[in-house]
Amino acid sequence: ADQRETQKLLQAALKVLSDFYGKQGAPASFVQKQEPAGPPPPAGFDTYKKNSASGGVMSLLQQIISDAKAMEADAIRSEEDAQKAHEDFVKGTNASVEAKSKDIVNKSEEKA
Repeated sequence: ADQRETQKLLQAALKVLSDFYGKQGAPASFVQKQEPAGPPPPAGFDTYKKNSASGGVMSLLQQIISDAKAMEADAIRSEEDAQKAHEDFVKGTNASVEAKSKDIVNKSEEKA
């Protein structure tokens, strides 16, 4: 249930952001443009450039949504497995109790 709520919330946030930034024609990566403050960097420093693996806020939200879906599927699968294990345990226990009860009845009849 928590993962479903997370997905709903993130989908709504993604829609709001895509609506807002899609209208302005701005790239979805939310790049901030700032003029460098202060003096230039000392010698030996490389110039700053954006991480090429970065996809921006929109792709980050998409990734979180897909992770939440995977976690939900995993939780459902685990819950089903646990339910099956519990049912098997109950069947085994009931069979054992029934067998022991019959054994008690048989031994009681033998004594009599």
